[in-house]
Amino acid sequence: MVPPTQNEARHAALASEPRRRALALLTESAVPLGVAAVADALGLHITTARFHLEHLEAAGLIERQVARAGQRGRPHVLFSAVAAPLAAENAQQQLIETLAGVIGEDADGGRARAIRAGDRWSAQYAAAAAGVATDGPAADVVPPLLSVLTEIGFEPELRADEAVIALKACPFRAEARSNPDVVCSVHLGLMKGLARSLGHDAEDISLEPFVQPTLCLVHLSPQHS
Repeated sequence: MVPPTQNEARHAALASEPRRRALALLTESAVPLGVAAVADALGLHITTARFHLEHLEAAGLIERQVARAGQRGRPHVLFSAVAAPLAAENAQQQLIETLAGVIGEDADGGRARAIRAGDRWSAQYAAAAAGVATDGPAADVVPPLLSVLTEIGFEPELRADEAVIALKACPFRAEARSNPDVVCSVHLGLMKGLARSLGHDAEDISLEPFVQPTLCLVHLSPQHS
Protein backbone atom coordinates (compact mmCIF):
# COMPACT_ATOMS: atom_id res chain seq x y z
CA MET A 1 0.00 0.00 0.00
CA VAL A 2 1.32 3.43 -0.94
CA PRO A 3 1.38 5.54 2.25
CA PRO A 4 -0.44 8.87 1.99
CA THR A 5 1.70 11.98 1.88
CA GLN A 6 1.50 14.51 4.70
CA ASN A 7 -0.41 16.80 2.35
CA GLU A 8 -2.97 14.09 1.57
CA ALA A 9 -3.33 13.35 5.30
CA ARG A 10 -4.02 17.04 5.96
CA HIS A 11 -6.60 17.21 3.18
CA ALA A 12 -8.30 14.09 4.55
CA ALA A 13 -8.31 15.45 8.10
CA LEU A 14 -9.70 18.82 7.07
CA ALA A 15 -12.41 17.31 4.86
CA SER A 16 -14.44 16.85 8.07
CA GLU A 17 -16.34 19.92 9.29
CA PRO A 18 -16.03 18.98 13.01
CA ARG A 19 -12.26 18.59 12.60
CA ARG A 20 -12.01 22.00 10.95
CA ARG A 21 -13.92 23.48 13.89
CA ALA A 22 -11.68 21.68 16.38
CA LEU A 23 -8.54 22.95 14.64
CA ALA A 24 -9.92 26.50 14.56
CA LEU A 25 -10.73 26.27 18.27
CA LEU A 26 -7.21 25.13 19.15
CA THR A 27 -5.62 27.68 16.82
CA GLU A 28 -7.52 30.53 18.46
CA SER A 29 -7.01 29.31 22.03
CA ALA A 30 -4.27 31.02 24.03
CA VAL A 31 -3.67 27.82 26.01
CA PRO A 32 -3.71 24.08 25.18
CA LEU A 33 -7.08 22.40 25.67
CA GLY A 34 -8.08 18.96 26.90
CA VAL A 35 -10.49 16.63 25.15
CA ALA A 36 -13.34 17.53 27.51
CA ALA A 37 -12.90 21.25 26.85
CA VAL A 38 -12.92 20.69 23.10
CA ALA A 39 -15.98 18.45 23.32
CA ASP A 40 -17.83 21.02 25.43
CA ALA A 41 -16.94 23.94 23.14
CA LEU A 42 -18.02 22.08 19.99
CA GLY A 43 -21.06 20.32 21.46
CA LEU A 44 -19.63 16.86 20.78
CA HIS A 45 -19.52 13.66 22.80
CA ILE A 46 -16.11 13.32 24.41
CA THR A 47 -15.41 10.10 22.48
CA THR A 48 -16.25 11.83 19.19
CA ALA A 49 -14.04 14.78 20.09
CA ARG A 50 -11.16 12.44 20.90
CA PHE A 51 -11.63 10.69 17.54
CA HIS A 52 -11.38 13.96 15.62
CA LEU A 53 -8.40 15.17 17.64
CA GLU A 54 -6.53 11.95 16.92
CA HIS A 55 -7.09 12.47 13.19
CA LEU A 56 -5.79 16.03 13.40
CA GLU A 57 -2.78 14.84 15.38
CA ALA A 58 -2.01 12.08 12.86
CA ALA A 59 -2.08 14.71 10.10
CA GLY A 60 0.43 16.83 11.97
CA LEU A 61 -1.99 19.70 12.46
CA ILE A 62 -2.11 19.56 16.26
CA GLU A 63 0.17 18.16 18.94
CA ARG A 64 -0.36 16.81 22.42
CA GLN A 65 1.41 17.42 25.68
CA VAL A 66 0.98 15.65 28.98
CA ALA A 67 0.49 17.72 32.10
CA ARG A 68 0.39 16.17 35.54
CA ALA A 69 -2.06 17.47 38.12
CA GLY A 70 0.23 17.14 41.11
CA GLN A 71 2.59 14.32 42.03
CA ARG A 72 -0.15 11.70 42.37
CA GLY A 73 -2.54 13.08 39.82
CA ARG A 74 -3.33 11.26 36.60
CA PRO A 75 -1.66 12.67 33.49
CA HIS A 76 -3.84 15.22 31.71
CA VAL A 77 -3.53 15.26 27.93
CA LEU A 78 -3.74 18.68 26.32
CA PHE A 79 -3.81 19.59 22.64
CA SER A 80 -2.58 22.67 20.83
CA ALA A 81 -2.39 23.67 17.19
CA VAL A 82 0.92 23.23 15.46
CA ALA A 83 2.36 26.44 14.11
CA ALA A 84 0.56 25.77 10.85
CA PRO A 85 2.26 26.35 7.54
CA LEU A 86 -0.65 28.60 6.60
CA ALA A 87 1.33 30.51 3.99
CA ALA A 88 2.32 27.23 2.35
CA GLU A 89 -1.28 26.00 2.41
CA ASN A 90 -2.46 29.24 0.82
CA ALA A 91 0.27 29.06 -1.79
CA GLN A 92 -0.70 25.48 -2.59
CA GLN A 93 -4.36 26.45 -3.02
CA GLN A 94 -3.34 29.34 -5.27
CA LEU A 95 -1.19 26.99 -7.34
CA ILE A 96 -4.05 24.52 -7.80
CA GLU A 97 -6.42 27.32 -8.78
CA THR A 98 -3.88 28.77 -11.21
CA LEU A 99 -3.19 25.43 -12.89
CA ALA A 100 -6.90 24.63 -13.06
CA GLY A 101 -7.59 28.04 -14.55
CA VAL A 102 -5.01 27.55 -17.30
CA ILE A 103 -6.16 24.00 -18.10
CA GLY A 104 -9.72 25.29 -18.11
CA GLU A 105 -8.87 27.44 -21.12
CA ASP A 106 -8.94 24.31 -23.32
CA ALA A 107 -11.81 24.11 -25.80
CA ASP A 108 -13.57 21.48 -23.66
CA GLY A 109 -13.05 23.41 -20.44
CA GLY A 110 -10.07 21.25 -19.55
CA ARG A 111 -12.08 18.09 -18.93
CA ALA A 112 -10.07 15.74 -21.17
CA ARG A 113 -6.68 16.71 -19.78
CA ALA A 114 -8.04 16.71 -16.22
CA ILE A 115 -9.40 13.17 -16.63
CA ARG A 116 -5.99 12.05 -17.90
CA ALA A 117 -4.36 13.68 -14.89
CA GLY A 118 -6.75 11.87 -12.55
CA ASP A 119 -6.03 8.60 -14.35
CA ARG A 120 -2.32 9.13 -13.74
CA TRP A 121 -3.03 10.00 -10.08
CA SER A 122 -4.87 6.69 -9.67
CA ALA A 123 -1.60 4.80 -10.19
CA GLN A 124 -0.55 5.87 -6.69
CA TYR A 125 -3.52 3.98 -5.25
CA ALA A 126 -3.67 1.01 -7.61
CA ALA A 127 -1.76 -1.33 -5.30
CA ALA A 128 -3.92 -0.38 -2.33
CA ALA A 129 -7.09 -0.83 -4.39
CA ALA A 130 -5.98 -4.27 -5.55
CA GLY A 131 -5.33 -5.21 -1.93
CA VAL A 132 -8.91 -4.42 -0.97
CA ALA A 133 -10.42 -6.17 -4.00
CA THR A 134 -11.25 -9.88 -3.89
CA ASP A 135 -11.30 -12.73 -6.40
CA GLY A 136 -8.62 -11.45 -8.71
CA PRO A 137 -8.15 -8.36 -10.88
CA ALA A 138 -11.75 -8.29 -12.17
CA ALA A 139 -13.22 -8.14 -8.66
CA ASP A 140 -16.03 -5.81 -7.60
CA VAL A 141 -14.75 -2.27 -7.93
CA VAL A 142 -16.93 -0.85 -5.13
CA PRO A 143 -14.93 -1.89 -2.00
CA PRO A 144 -11.56 -0.64 -3.31
CA LEU A 145 -13.17 2.52 -4.64
CA LEU A 146 -14.73 3.23 -1.26
CA SER A 147 -11.41 2.53 0.45
CA VAL A 148 -9.42 4.94 -1.71
CA LEU A 149 -12.06 7.68 -1.61
CA THR A 150 -12.16 7.37 2.19
CA GLU A 151 -8.38 7.61 2.41
CA ILE A 152 -8.32 10.79 0.34
CA GLY A 153 -11.08 12.38 2.43
CA PHE A 154 -14.30 12.25 0.39
CA GLU A 155 -16.29 10.47 3.14
CA PRO A 156 -18.02 8.17 0.60
CA GLU A 157 -21.23 6.35 1.42
CA LEU A 158 -22.68 3.55 -0.69
CA ARG A 159 -26.38 4.17 -1.22
CA ALA A 160 -28.95 1.43 -0.59
CA ASP A 161 -29.34 0.52 -4.26
CA GLU A 162 -25.53 0.00 -4.42
CA ALA A 163 -25.39 1.79 -7.76
CA VAL A 164 -24.59 5.22 -6.31
CA ILE A 165 -21.77 6.38 -4.05
CA ALA A 166 -22.47 9.64 -2.23
CA LEU A 167 -19.42 11.82 -1.65
CA LYS A 168 -20.30 13.80 1.47
CA ALA A 169 -17.05 15.74 1.69
CA CYS A 170 -14.41 16.98 -0.71
CA PRO A 171 -10.89 17.94 0.38
CA PHE A 172 -10.70 20.15 -2.72
CA ARG A 173 -14.14 21.75 -2.47
CA ALA A 174 -13.01 25.36 -2.76
CA GLU A 175 -10.96 24.60 -5.86
CA ALA A 176 -13.78 22.46 -7.30
CA ARG A 177 -16.27 25.30 -6.92
CA SER A 178 -13.93 27.67 -8.73
CA ASN A 179 -13.04 25.25 -11.54
CA PRO A 180 -15.51 22.32 -11.51
CA ASP A 181 -14.78 21.18 -15.07
CA VAL A 182 -11.13 20.67 -14.20
CA VAL A 183 -11.07 19.62 -10.54
CA CYS A 184 -14.13 17.36 -10.68
CA SER A 185 -12.81 15.81 -13.89
CA VAL A 186 -9.56 14.97 -12.11
CA HIS A 187 -11.60 13.11 -9.50
CA LEU A 188 -13.54 11.33 -12.22
CA GLY A 189 -10.29 10.34 -13.91
CA LEU A 190 -9.01 9.00 -10.60
CA MET A 191 -12.03 6.72 -10.23
CA LYS A 192 -11.94 5.63 -13.86
CA GLY A 193 -8.25 4.82 -13.53
CA LEU A 194 -8.90 2.71 -10.42
CA ALA A 195 -11.70 0.86 -12.19
CA ARG A 196 -9.49 0.18 -15.19
CA SER A 197 -6.67 -1.11 -12.97
CA LEU A 198 -9.13 -3.65 -11.55
CA GLY A 199 -10.21 -4.88 -14.97
CA HIS A 200 -13.41 -2.86 -15.32
CA ASP A 201 -14.65 -0.61 -18.09
CA ALA A 202 -13.89 2.95 -17.04
CA GLU A 203 -17.02 4.13 -18.87
CA ASP A 204 -19.10 2.36 -16.22
CA ILE A 205 -18.37 5.21 -13.81
CA SER A 206 -19.73 8.77 -14.00
CA LEU A 207 -19.66 11.70 -11.61
CA GLU A 208 -22.47 14.15 -10.87
CA PRO A 209 -20.85 17.10 -9.03
CA PHE A 210 -22.61 19.33 -6.52
CA VAL A 211 -26.11 17.88 -6.57
CA GLN A 212 -26.21 19.70 -3.25
CA PRO A 213 -23.72 22.27 -1.94
CA THR A 214 -21.74 19.59 -0.10
CA LEU A 215 -22.76 16.45 -1.97
CA CYS A 216 -21.57 14.81 -5.19
CA LEU A 217 -22.77 11.48 -6.60
CA VAL A 218 -20.78 8.73 -8.29
CA HIS A 219 -22.96 6.61 -10.56
CA LEU A 220 -22.00 3.00 -11.22
CA SER A 221 -23.25 0.66 -13.92
CA PRO A 222 -25.69 -2.06 -12.75
CA GLN A 223 -22.96 -4.71 -13.00
CA HIS A 224 -21.25 -3.14 -9.99
CA SER A 225 -24.34 -3.43 -7.78
